[in-house]
Amino acid sequence: MDHEEFMRKALELAKKGMGFTSPNPMVGAVIVRDGKIIGYGWHRKYGDLHAERSAFAYCDENGIDCTGADMYVTLEPCCHHGKQPPCTDAVIAHGIKRVFIGSADPNPWVAGKGVKILRENGIEVVEDILKEECDALNEIFFHYITKDWPFVTVKYAMTLDGKIATCTGESKWITGEEARLDVQRERLRHSAIMVGIGTVLADDPLLTCRLENGRNPIRIICDSNLRIPLESKIVQTAKDVPTIIAMTSYNKGYDREKREKRHILEEMGCTIISTAPNPNRVDLYTLVMELSRKKIDSILVEGGGELIEDLFRRELVTKVKAYIAPKIFGGRNAKTPVEGMGVKTPDNAYMIENTKIQRIGTDILIEGKVVYK
Repeated sequence: MDHEEFMRKALELAKKGMGFTSPNPMVGAVIVRDGKIIGYGWHRKYGDLHAERSAFAYCDENGIDCTGADMYVTLEPCCHHGKQPPCTDAVIAHGIKRVFIGSADPNPWVAGKGVKILRENGIEVVEDILKEECDALNEIFFHYITKDWPFVTVKYAMTLDGKIATCTGESKWITGEEARLDVQRERLRHSAIMVGIGTVLADDPLLTCRLENGRNPIRIICDSNLRIPLESKIVQTAKDVPTIIAMTSYNKGYDREKREKRHILEEMGCTIISTAPNPNRVDLYTLVMELSRKKIDSILVEGGGELIEDLFRRELVTKVKAYIAPKIFGGRNAKTPVEGMGVKTPDNAYMIENTKIQRIGTDILIEGKVVYK
């Protein structure tokens, strides 16, 4: 095996932590001697051993001496005290000869300092092994740690003619089973899932992750006037799945009935966030800022069209994932993924860069980062 193959093994290990390490990154590590892997580990969950220490724990438990071995790690080893002690200390203490790194850590507490400490202690460091793949693995962490702002992904499934439902409102199912499974992986990858009240009223969704041994995202419902039914699946399961309902703050039109409903929702397990007074729309900028304070590093937005358009207009969308099915629905009144007022001219379009196109079963996935002018 060559350097890239060992790093690819570390990447496979890192992915096992998906959905459980937030707000920490996903990291994998392998220890190699004479071309063979003698130890491995990954960051399993937030607060648990980091990947390097997990790999050393494997070696220690099995009586394996790491002196003079190489380590491949997908992210620069940390050099500060957090939930765990510095990984650089463990690398030095175990006598590692060379460290191969995939991504540099943009965290200001690390940001090259880990590499510097290792080199100062006589350890050879080789950087940027499979850098593009390692960077892509932790795009959410990199965004959140540098911008102190959640990574917001807008996801939707549509037909070839751009419809997300038929003229009667039926939408199950637009895409095939493979694409729907990919969406469940996105729910696992993101800390939270957001929808507008229209989606809740129309579909009564549960908004959970249906993967075996998965983790449910925090559910966020934008509901300016608290129209969410108490008997909805989301409210009925709020004590089991963290649920946030965003509404508009008190104003002259805020009556006793809404106060009482808020109290009931809170008793049923919902957390209520109030934004600026507006009878018709939640202030999304204020909401996302509050979610950032709650250490929510990523949000998967699954509709509806008015909410998505408002997020674009406020320049809050980071990435778009569009699943396109080889079907035609037609219908002048059939819903589309992004509604609202829209842009006035093609020059004002929200542009997507670094697009990737992939076939998933019978469907096509197009994804990319949003560029704002």
